[in-house]
Amino acid sequence: MNTSRFKGCGTALITPFRNGEVDYEAFAALVDRQVAGGVDFLVPLGTTGETPCLSDEEKIKILHLTKEHAADLPIIAGVGTNSLEHTVANMKLLEPHGVDAFLVVVPYYNKPPQEGMYQYYKAVAASTCKPVILYNVPGRTGSNMTAETTLRLAQIDNIIAIKEASSNRGQILEIIQGRPEGFLVLSGNDDETFPLMKEGADGIISVASNIAPEPCASLAHAMMEGKVEKAAMYHEKLMPLFRNCFVESNPIPAKAALAAMGLIANECRLPLVPAQQKTYDLMVETVKSLGLL
Repeated sequence: MNTSRFKGCGTALITPFRNGEVDYEAFAALVDRQVAGGVDFLVPLGTTGETPCLSDEEKIKILHLTKEHAADLPIIAGVGTNSLEHTVANMKLLEPHGVDAFLVVVPYYNKPPQEGMYQYYKAVAASTCKPVILYNVPGRTGSNMTAETTLRLAQIDNIIAIKEASSNRGQILEIIQGRPEGFLVLSGNDDETFPLMKEGADGIISVASNIAPEPCASLAHAMMEGKVEKAAMYHEKLMPLFRNCFVESNPIPAKAALAAMGLIANECRLPLVPAQQKTYDLMVETVKSLGLL
């Protein structure tokens, strides 16, 4: 399976709301901005998109808009839940609507053992002919998938990559060094893109690129081209943005920044709420420092 089109910088797209409803016009404009900024692929309906709070109808419409505005960029749809039945149902719901791959998070709250994770992902992969990308984010799920389990899953034909957001560098390096040919390792944390790509990772699924697509993509592209000094320059320039996107729960700070830029309303769906004033002010200063405001 050709996995090269999932390398580089992909954006975990936010879902804009206005007066409680999805703001589809703003969403389409955000996708256009990502394409113009040079990102390599798009990731709608992930955690950053507040997907647990979206209806099936909203998910399908968001996916259609992504496809319509993506200019042939690959689309990876988030479908993971803490139930095999519901995850498979999400895949069946979205599969006919232009998905190129599925992003599936480690089941949250259940705290499955490693064998449970393996059997879950094995069953997920068997339920679709599309590529599956694992997503390990213990800070959100309460469980860490070990390198051993990841490398075991990497042997399954249509499990093609992992988005690693554990911040466990030793674990991630073990995956990079032990993976089969063609299996991708994507950073799940913007501030780790540069160091992990130096070690052989293949790119990033980014939150910060919602705000600054061009420099985030340029960082990844410089690393792919072996231009480490150029990438280091982007990394240093973007570090305040990378840090500040997580001073409150994602995507609250990212939405504050985009609202300050006039691109969306500063609105989330409960249980998330808009940024505190100090966070909003911080994001205003952050985007100003990047020349985006």
